[in-house]
Amino acid sequence: MVAELVAIATNPLLLLIVAIALVFDFYNGMNDAANSVATVVSTRVLSPRMAVLWAAFFNVAAVFFYGTAVASAIGKGIVSQEALGGGIEWVTLAALLGAIFWVAIATHRGIPVSVSHCLIGGLMGAAVAKAGMGAVLWGGGKVQSTLLFIVLSPFIGLFIAVAMVLLVTAVCRNLPRQGVNRAFGRLQLVSAAFYSLGHGGNDAQKTAGIIAFLLIGTGALSPKSEIPFTILLMSHLVIGLGTYLGGWKVVRTMGMRVTKLRPYQGFCAETGGALTLAGTAIGGIPVSTTHTITGAIIGAGLGSARRLTAVRWGVTRNIIWAWVLTIPISALVAALAYLGLRAAGLTA
Repeated sequence: MVAELVAIATNPLLLLIVAIALVFDFYNGMNDAANSVATVVSTRVLSPRMAVLWAAFFNVAAVFFYGTAVASAIGKGIVSQEALGGGIEWVTLAALLGAIFWVAIATHRGIPVSVSHCLIGGLMGAAVAKAGMGAVLWGGGKVQSTLLFIVLSPFIGLFIAVAMVLLVTAVCRNLPRQGVNRAFGRLQLVSAAFYSLGHGGNDAQKTAGIIAFLLIGTGALSPKSEIPFTILLMSHLVIGLGTYLGGWKVVRTMGMRVTKLRPYQGFCAETGGALTLAGTAIGGIPVSTTHTITGAIIGAGLGSARRLTAVRWGVTRNIIWAWVLTIPISALVAALAYLGLRAAGLTA
């Protein structure tokens, strides 16, 4: 554990790349702040500032609840270290530049995107630029399951949320609305915490995974070693800080423009998203927390109104287009970044 930190601290290039990885982690928290707090803010259960503080705390606490399966998937399951050969640090740098490029644009424009897929696209683009298509673990790694869950995760979140809304509506049909709202307002504190644990357990691990990828490639960490806890904790702390400072344009899009939610719908959306994230984090599948919670929010709106007009499809269509473009744009920018580094003579 100490040896890895010493290796980073004594190598200026490694130190720079780890710092850039943490910038990516911070942007992850900013963009995904909407995922963690949009529902609890839009239902007015918590003020915006208290909501992000609540979410940030559980983002960090997630380091004690989940293992390292997602981090290992990023560090070892997307591209082949053997196929890349040397120069892993430059591949990592290019991958991070590609990922940060798209997530920064999206965050400042208020567009919720998959920060996870920004990183995966960046890794794939930089690896292909260095060693060709064979550098990507298409069959034996996590690429196939990741691409599959781009489609599946929002639908899983949607269906769970719809089912929960229908169940809650049936159980609470004859109860006073004010009492129901008050009860589910309290329950939303639990569901928001549960979701934020899943968010931290999934997304902070991706930054830890890319740092592990860097350390393994440069020989500072054995491929068979567990990811050091200090790296995991650092990643969780930074994503929590990004969540606390928040990307408020994205929060408004997710919490107020996709559909209108009441406390019981917010509870159902958060719980549906949290269950999806918990399952995928334990299974080591890097999924998009953005895709998941968006599907769950739509599901909560549809399950309550039981009509398609409950969702603002114009806003949703723009979000989906951003999802479609995420991996290709991140991969393209990362590939160009790597080729630029090579043209500058920094890498072979």
